[in-house]
Amino acid sequence: MAKISQVDQDLIRAIAELVNEANLAEIELEQDDFRIRVTRTLPGREVVQVAAPAYAPAPAASHAPSAPAPSAAPVAAAAEDLSKHPGTLTSPMVGTAYLAPEPGAKPFVEVGASVSEGETVLIVEAMKTMNQIPAHKSGKVTRILVSDASPVEYGEPLLVIE
Repeated sequence: MAKISQVDQDLIRAIAELVNEANLAEIELEQDDFRIRVTRTLPGREVVQVAAPAYAPAPAASHAPSAPAPSAAPVAAAAEDLSKHPGTLTSPMVGTAYLAPEPGAKPFVEVGASVSEGETVLIVEAMKTMNQIPAHKSGKVTRILVSDASPVEYGEPLLVIE
């Protein structure tokens, strides 16, 4: 992984301050091969995450080893396989996924739970708006692919209903 320069560190600090001052949950910037994403959880949740800049490798070098790749590669491979599965519910937006309606509350669903089409299975918070994500079909939840308060991308698999 590339060493973070002082300019990059200053940029990360400035963006983190902007996130706090503007009371944002997330901000992501990308320019050429430089990408930075800063997320934080809502009040009442203690974790603040700052993602270090990721330098995008050339397409041919996408399998080159780097520090975060070993832990991310199996998840990415599993997500790619599940993206074609008809029971996979994907995120309709970029945001932060929450498995329960509020901190400490019982999750909307758990693995093994039966759900009906249209039933809320989780929330994706984007731009301070809590968006209820409904089940796209009736069935049994066989996998939950995200953890509570984790950032999600558009089209990212969230859970599987069979």
